[in-house]
Amino acid sequence: MDEGTIMQYLMAIDAGTGSVRAVIFDTKGKQISVAQKEWIHLEVEGVPNSMTFDVKKNWDLAVWCIRTALETAELKGSDILAVSATSMREGIVVYDKEGTAIWGVANVDARADKEVRYLKEYYEGIEEAFYAESGQTFALGTLPRLLWLKNNEPALYENVASISMIGDWILAKLSGIIATDPSNGGTTGIFSLEKRQWSAHMAEEVGIKTDIFPPVLETGTAMGNVTVQASQETGLSTATKVVMGGGDVQLGAAGLGVVKEGQVAILGGSFWQQVVNIKSSVNPPKDMSIRVNPHVIEGLSQAEGITFFSGLIMRWFRDAFCDLEKLEALDRGVDAYEILEEKAKKVPVGAHGILPIFSDSMNYGKWYHAAPSFINLSIDPEVCNKASMFRSLEENACIVSAINLEKIKAFTALEIDEIVFAGGASKGDLWCQILADVTGCKIKIPKVTEATALGAAMAAGVGVGVYESMVDAAEGLVQWDKEYVSDNKNYKRYKEIEVKWKKVYTSQLALVDKNLTQSMWTAPGV
Repeated sequence: MDEGTIMQYLMAIDAGTGSVRAVIFDTKGKQISVAQKEWIHLEVEGVPNSMTFDVKKNWDLAVWCIRTALETAELKGSDILAVSATSMREGIVVYDKEGTAIWGVANVDARADKEVRYLKEYYEGIEEAFYAESGQTFALGTLPRLLWLKNNEPALYENVASISMIGDWILAKLSGIIATDPSNGGTTGIFSLEKRQWSAHMAEEVGIKTDIFPPVLETGTAMGNVTVQASQETGLSTATKVVMGGGDVQLGAAGLGVVKEGQVAILGGSFWQQVVNIKSSVNPPKDMSIRVNPHVIEGLSQAEGITFFSGLIMRWFRDAFCDLEKLEALDRGVDAYEILEEKAKKVPVGAHGILPIFSDSMNYGKWYHAAPSFINLSIDPEVCNKASMFRSLEENACIVSAINLEKIKAFTALEIDEIVFAGGASKGDLWCQILADVTGCKIKIPKVTEATALGAAMAAGVGVGVYESMVDAAEGLVQWDKEYVSDNKNYKRYKEIEVKWKKVYTSQLALVDKNLTQSMWTAPGV
């Protein structure tokens, strides 16, 4: 660095489902430091399936992360040009008229099961109408949760003067300003995809307050500065700008360079998301199979498929059956998944016919899964073993992703020939190749390991003019590591397996419908 040059930095705060992190980047997109704390969303006694977001304890954890990230990087608060935030979507916080947060729930809080059923039963066709406008169903939506609050905590409900998402709450704590952006706010379901604004008429139609919806600011909009109080708490400077962020998946897509119409990403984490950029004017599918969210890029939405528990299932398989591989990995100084992939590479395409039954393909309008199981096992240990079962799980995650992408192609008329693959799953060489073979697409692996946080840092930089726009930031900062090309012979084989898997899964769902087996997961109100 030249003498006299002042290095400038951007901070991203990532409020995920399981933890909160503060990540500092320089303006070239290089990660400088990170501090993370796990947080727990507790079920309220007597309130089944609740997942409360503790605004007091969780703010203390966020403050610790901010201070620790600064200390680790040996930076002062004044070195941070701007800060932005991203968060788990669907999670909400409500405020009183003084702007104090008084109640919150995390993303998969499912306490409003009765309210979801009530809305579907007493307002015939309303979910379909609202979905056509918002791209969201009631399952994890905000309207049923607000109805629950009205029905069960009427005094608290009366004090609600404003609402935001969890990432917005962090920005409100820093700036004193309550607002939201389309990508995160859109996941409430009280929103217009095309207008990228609240649709308060939805609240009015079901008897919910209509004056609680804050301003909508596009991602990358400067909101204000860190307040004196927030500066004292966090160590950030009052000169640091606070900039509107967005939803974790959409900012993660931006952090992967997926910022233009037709671009596609698969995010391979605990859950797998398949996201495809489409114009905001494209209507969601009439069968309500796919979720559609506003993107962090103006004029774009994202069609989104979700594959449940793909990464968590791998962790379960490793921990339940693979103690020897874990010991071998420890001895060799590598990851246990690397050992398992080495063995799975020797298993032929199709994993000897083993069909895992875990997540279904996306069916957003009636969202539930069969009982978890493996079908078509063999008692021949040379055919059915840890390696073949492991490979079958990798293949299955890719097959379900491909089915979701086919559903998206059906209503968007887009052709997909290239996919950006990121997240923990993209570290597996075999998994990347299987994804290429299953989808028939080129698979691109980015170098970035913190795509969501990088996306939030991009937003912070846009807010202070470091980058001209989110698109420019993405195209300038994202770098590529590897590419995988599909094998046509394997592609044809996987198409045959996909057809068989769909039929088997339908049969397994029928067992749940007959109360003979227990669903892996069922959306509220289904």
